[in-house]
Amino acid sequence: MIDPTVIDSWLSTVEKASKIVVLTGAGISAESGIPTFRGPEGYWSIGSQEYHPQEMATFSMFLREPHEVWKWYCYRRSVCAEADPNPGHFALVKLEELLQDRFVLITQNVDGLHFRAGNSPDRTFQIHGNLNYMRCSQECSTDIYPIPDIIPTTPVTKDFPHELTDLLRCPKCNQLTRPHVLWFDETYNEEFYRFESSLNTAMKTDVLLVVGTSGTTNLPNHVVHTVINQGGFVVDINIEANIFGNLAKTNNGVSIQGPSGKILPDLVVALDNQS
Repeated sequence: MIDPTVIDSWLSTVEKASKIVVLTGAGISAESGIPTFRGPEGYWSIGSQEYHPQEMATFSMFLREPHEVWKWYCYRRSVCAEADPNPGHFALVKLEELLQDRFVLITQNVDGLHFRAGNSPDRTFQIHGNLNYMRCSQECSTDIYPIPDIIPTTPVTKDFPHELTDLLRCPKCNQLTRPHVLWFDETYNEEFYRFESSLNTAMKTDVLLVVGTSGTTNLPNHVVHTVINQGGFVVDINIEANIFGNLAKTNNGVSIQGPSGKILPDLVVALDNQS
């Protein structure tokens, strides 16, 4: 049960707001059963060597072991494909429906669950990319291609059959593609990850919902601090205390501790009932 005073603050602030932004992280997807890949589930063995996600999800590893990196991402895709959007995802779809062009979703999640739930690509910034897409590893162009549906079911314990490797080649130059995700040894840009768009949107944001992210990456930190510096109202929703919750509480915002799958529907239902 959300404190009624929090509901009142939420409703009164949204009513006057011209731009409401939602920033989502791994927490909302974890409620759908997707591991964060920072725990044991993310480790990967190549021969007798075990690698951490922070080592696998790098361009340098891709240069050394491109097929192993693709096998790891096939495993990740298979896990994500088995997950379904949860009530938190669907609440954000309803929120977009209520707010229309006042709504923007900035997501760190690469699993595509927001789209499967029904959020629109036009109002969604995928700042870490999307597991379901690939692009040329040699950057012969900036085109992004859907990964063929057959790829997620590839046995990850074996080498790729040649016919599957061929499906992972750039249709323009025939070089091997790479997953369309931001790796740990890469930087944000506008073309692939909507860097400038996210910061420009933060400058205009009146209300920011921070959902399931704890502030371990650069761009989300910039977004939250920009909104706070602009005097925006921040609502942090997380199952654990975190830096964003502390920032919200010390800057006239609120922190709600609990699962987003329960909290988001309550906030959205209250807004819907008011409209």
